Amino acid sequence: MASTNKKNICFVASNAPAAQKALGEIVNVYGNCAKKDSDVIVALGGDGLMLETLHSVMDAKTPVYGMNFGSIGFLMNDFGLDDLHDRLNNAEATEIHPLQMRAKNKDGEEFSALALNEVSLLRASHQAAKIEIHVDGKARLNELVCDGVLIATPAGSSAYNLSAHGPILPIEAPLLALTPISPFRPRRWRGAILSNRAEVTFKIREIEKRPVNAVADSLAIQDVVEVSVHESRSHGVTLLFDPGHSLDERILNEQFG
Repeated sequence: MASTNKKNICFVASNAPAAQKALGEIVNVYGNCAKKDSDVIVALGGDGLMLETLHSVMDAKTPVYGMNFGSIGFLMNDFGLDDLHDRLNNAEATEIHPLQMRAKNKDGEEFSALALNEVSLLRASHQAAKIEIHVDGKARLNELVCDGVLIATPAGSSAYNLSAHGPILPIEAPLLALTPISPFRPRRWRGAILSNRAEVTFKIREIEKRPVNAVADSLAIQDVVEVSVHESRSHGVTLLFDPGHSLDERILNEQFG
């Protein structure tokens, strides 16, 4: 028998017309409460809205249930007005931990950000970037000549990382994917799979001639000279999925699809 426990729900939606229309319909049925008073947040939109919503509740640890009105919807469930309380009570929870990025730019300014999908370094001019890679304080690659390089969580391994031909990681795996983007030298280097306890430091070479930007999910830092990344176990978010459609199931489907 389905649970009848009622939750205080906060609904948020992207600016897409379909999502805004659905927001009006669903609030009319279930009402709406403030984010700070909610037991769960229901996000109507695409994966971009989901990431934005998850970042906004990182400290509150409020679980988020997505309904897809985007182009991909990898982190979302199907939309439906009926039996929402039952769907939320029966949903499967997945907790993910973000990457902590610390970056320094050429002016000496320091920045800190969290990334649930990946931290990526991208060339900012017509010339390839030259990047030195250290793992746990030891130089592992003295010079990667490339369009960029990224480090992804298991949750983010099926996003930009997969498009860059990186490995898909099981959602529960204590691993991170380190993946080059269009590597020129060493030509055959395809990246590495690292422990989630590793700290990766990227040092940019020839910064004036070959500028590089760092991006943590959607936050971009220009003209970086050094970027350090590790998984933050002190932060976490919880995603909710309908039974049989959990994030680990979706990642498995990506590997065999």
